[in-house]
Amino acid sequence: MPTVAVASPAAKSAPAWRYEQQTIPLSVTREAVSHYDTLYSGIREQERQPLTPAPSAPDTADDIPPLGFALAQLHGIYILSQSIDGLIVVDMHAAHERIVYERLKTALESDGIPMQPLLLPVSFAADRMEVAAAHDHHEALQQLGLELAPLSPTQIAVRGVPVWLKDGNPVDLARAVLADIREFGLSRVMTERRNELLATMACHGAVRANRQLTLTEMNALLRDMEATERSGQCNHGRPTWSRLSMKDLDNLFMRGR
Repeated sequence: MPTVAVASPAAKSAPAWRYEQQTIPLSVTREAVSHYDTLYSGIREQERQPLTPAPSAPDTADDIPPLGFALAQLHGIYILSQSIDGLIVVDMHAAHERIVYERLKTALESDGIPMQPLLLPVSFAADRMEVAAAHDHHEALQQLGLELAPLSPTQIAVRGVPVWLKDGNPVDLARAVLADIREFGLSRVMTERRNELLATMACHGAVRANRQLTLTEMNALLRDMEATERSGQCNHGRPTWSRLSMKDLDNLFMRGR
């Protein structure tokens, strides 16, 4: 908003004070506004109507998905989304972690986890036990979507990672998998501890806090959540999202009282 000079007509000699309106610290962009206008025109029309005790669903309700459409990202941690009946708050890391976990699990139960070769392999210092594990369990690691190549008795190169973990840290991922194999043995890791291993892998591939997502990315995450089994809880049993209905919000502000 442009600066505004405030001056009293009765006291023209008084100095004019200037101020600038501060911006709201939310990642709401012009892109978000236009996208929201397109998808939510029906709801916005309803919002302009006087508040009634029990508003009826808009005609466009069938077009609005359960988790609604993203409006903004809060503190790099939460996604704020408007649903048909209120506000949805999503823990983006927890939600994405669950999505990745379910994808890894489904893929491993079929033909193995698809691999994404790294354009530039990444090497790291390793002890002899880690090098031995990478060498001895090469095929099993490939089934997990990992391509590890020993370069020397003290160095390993990461040449490929699971396709859904390509944006994570390949060295941290490799170390975590090798640590599980070293502690429990390959047989236990691939059977009774398989889900724990996949959960660890998913955590390394999930979006991190303070990563700024575009509106398209936020909405894609919401749609993936709706299509993913058990997406309401993260791999540790905590909720991935919460809903505040219009009634809840009205009560917070004592509307209608």
